[in-house]
Amino acid sequence: MDSRSRIRLGVVACLVLAMVPLTSTGPAAARGTAPAVKKDVAHDLSAPLRSIPPSVTARSGARQVPLLQPSPASTGAQEDTRVLDPVVQTSAPTAQMPSTTTSFDGIGATGMLPPDSNSDVGPDHIVEIVNAQYQVFDKSGASLLGPANIQTLWTGFGGTGCAATNNGDPVVLYDAAADRWVISQMSLPARPNPPFYQCLAVSQTGDPTGAWHRYEFDMGSSFNDYSKLGVWGDGYYMTDNEFDSSDNYLGAGVWAFERSEMLSGLSAQSLHFSLSSADVSSSLLPGDIDGPTAPPAGAPNPIVGFEDSAPFNHHVKVWDFHADWAVPANSTLTGPTDIAAASFDANLCGHSVNCIPQPDAAPGLDALSGFMMYRLAYRNFGAYQSLLMNFTVDAGGGTDRAGIRWTELRKSAGTWSIAQQGTYAPDSDNRWMGSVAQDQNGNIALGYSVSSATTYPSIRYAGRLANDPPGALSQAETTLQAGSGSQTSPSGRWGDYTSMQVDPSDDCTFWYTNQYYSSNSDRSWNTRIGSFKFPNCGAPSTTIVGTLTGGYRTAAVYALYHLRSEAVYEMTVAPNLSGEPVSVELWRLPTRSSLWRYRTTINGILSPGSTFTVTMPGKSWGKGKYRVRGSFAGNSSYLGSDAPWSYFAFTR
Repeated sequence: MDSRSRIRLGVVACLVLAMVPLTSTGPAAARGTAPAVKKDVAHDLSAPLRSIPPSVTARSGARQVPLLQPSPASTGAQEDTRVLDPVVQTSAPTAQMPSTTTSFDGIGATGMLPPDSNSDVGPDHIVEIVNAQYQVFDKSGASLLGPANIQTLWTGFGGTGCAATNNGDPVVLYDAAADRWVISQMSLPARPNPPFYQCLAVSQTGDPTGAWHRYEFDMGSSFNDYSKLGVWGDGYYMTDNEFDSSDNYLGAGVWAFERSEMLSGLSAQSLHFSLSSADVSSSLLPGDIDGPTAPPAGAPNPIVGFEDSAPFNHHVKVWDFHADWAVPANSTLTGPTDIAAASFDANLCGHSVNCIPQPDAAPGLDALSGFMMYRLAYRNFGAYQSLLMNFTVDAGGGTDRAGIRWTELRKSAGTWSIAQQGTYAPDSDNRWMGSVAQDQNGNIALGYSVSSATTYPSIRYAGRLANDPPGALSQAETTLQAGSGSQTSPSGRWGDYTSMQVDPSDDCTFWYTNQYYSSNSDRSWNTRIGSFKFPNCGAPSTTIVGTLTGGYRTAAVYALYHLRSEAVYEMTVAPNLSGEPVSVELWRLPTRSSLWRYRTTINGILSPGSTFTVTMPGKSWGKGKYRVRGSFAGNSSYLGSDAPWSYFAFTR
């Protein structure tokens, strides 16, 4: 991240003595312009990443982000010390969050401020990315690859910017439906002048140390700051803050990249809508899928921000982005739908970068209170869809004490509405830089930084069970990593974001990544990665019952139930196949991803006509289409490797 401006999105707060009714004002008219459509500048397939010599060359001096702030007139930025937050949680609950099960240090200081620390988790790997390096770990924290400069991934690439620059704002995501990894960072070869690029890479397989499909996209004449990515069924969606070459704020960019082509390494299109500075009053985020259940067919990607621009004008704003890859000109960005929210003050310290206090009289830290905090976690529960968002607010009624406003939006039909909201500020410490997600049961976990004049910047998390009272994090916070030093840089740069992810292997385990200091330092930060799980996550075992008949290549499924954390497949042994090892295989459709496959073998003599069961644990298989088959080794003429599949679907 060589040089990046930071948008300051101000507010005029208002005095509110009671909660604003949580009703939608209805969607605004659709934008009348068609999207800008472009093909990638270049794309190719890399060598296996494990075979590329890692670039970890030292940077030419310490670097930090210059902060350019729009004038108050352009954003309505006037701090109001009178606002009262009616949903602030001011006391700590007695129930305790689960302790961490795994915790280890990630990538250390790279000379950059801020680190932009984030990671994601797959079946076997954790990939962390910061400004401007990546590293691959196994789930015990052992390093498998790196750390190396992100630019290493584009070694030998034929584009204009991605192979030559290492500018940062990185994001890594695991695309569970495809069993692929996605990495993104910006490229600014002539900053502050164009061209500006976005570098995206999609792993060829589920192994992040293998080969990657690499892409470079032209972002036009606007500087693509604070780019954030989300995985959706029909695209990789992205938002950014856009500036001209004089660092004047222009508004927000909303992008979609052609996922289907990128998964195959083919030339891919991008779609781009621009929202002017008059259209938005915060940064925006795209929806990012958690869990095995895809959004409804044809569902647009939700683009979400918030508004705090005038008295009695506190809203969550939702746009719908529909990408039409067959006829790109037919793609639409509609909205926003304005959803009235409980009053909040999203202006801390007049947007000063030295806002959050630290011990030892160190300079204050940046609260980034005008920003949506990464991610916008989407989950489809079947009966309803859910989005989790968070941003930093003044929880002290004008005292500039940072708290985290978290909100759950739901939609069962029609438009999105607020299901619950709260501001987490249980004591006098400051909490900010949040990231929030939920597991398959609807339990919510929020991770964040915490600091005060007596508390070194530390990493903590809090949460709630699905049946806890709405609007409260009723499970008291736990410390993932206690800091023992302050950041002494006068820049105040902290964050700019963190990541809370859910492990797709069980759809229960949370993994959180954030930064801390072990001693007072200008920029010798550390990152910490930790996991935890609510003990109630996961459903009771259920059963798939079937029979292998002993005829010719048949496998009938007799009874099917909603499969969650465990399945049992019961088969009857045919007389002419007894005594052979039995193999059972289950796949989730449509992908043949290893994430959604389970295989096992039973050895031993089985009497003709006897039954046996195969337990398939450790997955949140969920509602969807599946196929299953059984086979007897050495009997391919009966049920061997070419045996037909039995297809079925879970609808509950």
